[in-house]
Amino acid sequence: QVQLVESGGGLVQAGGSLRLSCAASGSIASIEAMGWYRQAPGKQRELVARLTTSGSATTAYAGSVKGRFTISRDNAKRTIHLQMNSLKPEDTAVYYCNADHTVTVTGQTIWTLWGQGTQVTVSS
Repeated sequence: QVQLVESGGGLVQAGGSLRLSCAASGSIASIEAMGWYRQAPGKQRELVARLTTSGSATTAYAGSVKGRFTISRDNAKRTIHLQMNSLKPEDTAVYYCNADHTVTVTGQTIWTLWGQGTQVTVSS
């Protein structure tokens, strides 16, 4: 079974830092891109950061997190990380890991895969 498992959420004061990790497990042959989305109460889920996982990593960030968050990858471990610095109360949300275009070793294609989410709370 292919799945994404997140870790690293928690409670932090404004100005602090957190590091989220997401590991893809299962019989995976390839993943095209992975990223982080977040959803605050009463709001739609939004992209936070995304990168491609083959070749040279192409990254994309939401404007609200540019310069504060950094997404990185460890392809050997099929893991991505999100380093979040200078956190603000408005960063409070459930953060979801996402994988696009996952191909299993048996040839199955999973177009979109989501993790279970991890809560990030930033107090003022």
